[in-house]
Amino acid sequence: MTWKPMVIGVDASPEAAAAAAFGCWTADAAQTSCHLVHAAHDAWSALATVELPERAREFAQATQEQAREQVLHALRGTVPAAVLERLIIRPGRAPVVLKQAVADVGAELLVLGGKHHSALGRWLAGSTSLNVARTTEVPLLVTRAVPAQVRRILVAVDLSQAARPTLAAAERYAELFCAELRALSVFEPLPQIPGSETTYDGTEYYRMLEEQLERDVWPLMKMPGAEHLVRYGMAVETILREATEWQADILVVGSHGRGWAERILMGSVTEKLLNHLPTSVLVVPVRAPQGAGPTKARRRHSRTQAVAAHV
Repeated sequence: MTWKPMVIGVDASPEAAAAAAFGCWTADAAQTSCHLVHAAHDAWSALATVELPERAREFAQATQEQAREQVLHALRGTVPAAVLERLIIRPGRAPVVLKQAVADVGAELLVLGGKHHSALGRWLAGSTSLNVARTTEVPLLVTRAVPAQVRRILVAVDLSQAARPTLAAAERYAELFCAELRALSVFEPLPQIPGSETTYDGTEYYRMLEEQLERDVWPLMKMPGAEHLVRYGMAVETILREATEWQADILVVGSHGRGWAERILMGSVTEKLLNHLPTSVLVVPVRAPQGAGPTKARRRHSRTQAVAAHV
């Protein structure tokens, strides 16, 4: 199995140091290179361009050198010196800088340290991991800590087109770490119609969904010894509980690339999981084909509103 390079987004925080350690460890296991990248805040340069345009470059260089020293100080002793020497500092917003770095080195994995934000903090300033997850074209590993070893990988899938690439990524990393793999699909209860007193028997509903899983999803799993199971309940809470009780070291989920308006109105299972960060989370980007309508399985899935780990 050949692996491409990996990019690790870093700053001067403890979470970034943990992500750098995890990323370097993963790259070493995959026998590939890793590249540390920091997006430097460029406010001084922008101000200098207006007030002192002749000194704009000087301000930019000073800002980047200061950022380099801070990041090196935070990471020294955590990652190999040879990796630190290749630290890349670029001005700009983190999602843009990291996306360009991934393209420049041909990386297949982007690693970030997970940070817990309050709801107000996410609303006002956003979260780097969330913003990157919405735009990345390669899998994003958001780390919670550096495990002694990766023993268990839990992958959450649904009946959408995201199942195939999400399962494939989970199997790839399970093989890399020689870890146990468990696939989980969550079936949410039937929605209640406002103002209706009618109750529905979910037996047939769940039976149909389980048949779809047996036919369309579980056969996609190729790794010997991998488990699969179904749980019933609300998606986020059920996935969080399963990841915690099974003591998963990595949770793998797919991102469907939902638009910003839908995220505001409906929320996102993957984004909520990143906010809670029960363990390190690997987000696999899934983009719908251009101009393609929903698949037959997806239409059935939408009508019955069975939801599991989708963005």
